[in-house]
Amino acid sequence: MDFVPDIPRWRQVATVIRSRIENGTYTPRTRVPSVQQIVEEFGIATATAQKVNVGLKKEGLVYTEPGMGSFVSPDAPALIKKARADEADAG
Repeated sequence: MDFVPDIPRWRQVATVIRSRIENGTYTPRTRVPSVQQIVEEFGIATATAQKVNVGLKKEGLVYTEPGMGSFVSPDAPALIKKARADEADAG
């Protein structure tokens, strides 16, 4: 992935994961990539990959099951749709 210099890398990777949720690559209640998988796929540091998960959790798009991993929230598609509508209204 080619990163844009002025945008934090974790945000850019979170955008990719978010778009995969939106397009159905990751469906509700299915596992999203682990921190280690994100590190390997995007070539970023572990701490940066952890920020991706934290950011997606704060948005309500993923949740973590201890010992199991992180999964797409059942509400994720609706949350993304609402965020897109809010962006359109603001723009």
